[in-house]
Amino acid sequence: MNEPLARLVRLLASFCAVIVVLTLHEFAHAFVAYRCGDPTPKWNHRLSLNPFRHFDLIGLICFTLVGFGWAKPVPINPYNFKHQRRGLFLTSAAGIVMNLITAFLIFPLVLVVLYYLPYVTFLSDLIYDIVYLIYAYSLCFAIFNLLPLYPLDGFRIVDALNRRRGKVFRFLRDYGRWILLGLIAESFLCTVFSDYLHVAVMENFNLLGWLSHFAVNYVGYPIQRLWGLLPW
Repeated sequence: MNEPLARLVRLLASFCAVIVVLTLHEFAHAFVAYRCGDPTPKWNHRLSLNPFRHFDLIGLICFTLVGFGWAKPVPINPYNFKHQRRGLFLTSAAGIVMNLITAFLIFPLVLVVLYYLPYVTFLSDLIYDIVYLIYAYSLCFAIFNLLPLYPLDGFRIVDALNRRRGKVFRFLRDYGRWILLGLIAESFLCTVFSDYLHVAVMENFNLLGWLSHFAVNYVGYPIQRLWGLLPW
């Protein structure tokens, strides 16, 4: 496969994988919030596996191009929770847990496609890239969301567990979104320089690239080892 076609396949696969990862992540938030006693996600039509109910356009584009992005936050009313702080914590952690479960369940499909699907056609390349990127993006999104920056889940977990609202908390809340945009922009520029302009040294400065490497190769290692024990 020539290089332009390979890039097209990768971009299409990335978009398809993002749809799956973001939809499951946001559905998990909505489902757990609803189960904890808050009907707000259901009223706002977020208790759904319809991807269009969850997408934020800029976050979707960032995720497709860089591998990191965001969706529309699920609206909740913590005063509806049966136990407010526990409900906040469980709802915030639900998306991360869903991503880890998705990575665990999709990895055997990666192996099946790798070992049994002929890797010679456009369609087989696309299928492999989609299932692998669902696996990789699930891990990356889980770790990315653990960053304690607003509006990521990591910040909401800190909010649920911490009663203090000091200077650090206020800084992460007020400037978290801008820090995230800066990280994504920096990662995008490093990717452009390394992949398209062939300035390989820029890979060493890709901060989110390092996070992605950690997620797939270290967080994903137990998953790979466990499924690798089976006689494929």
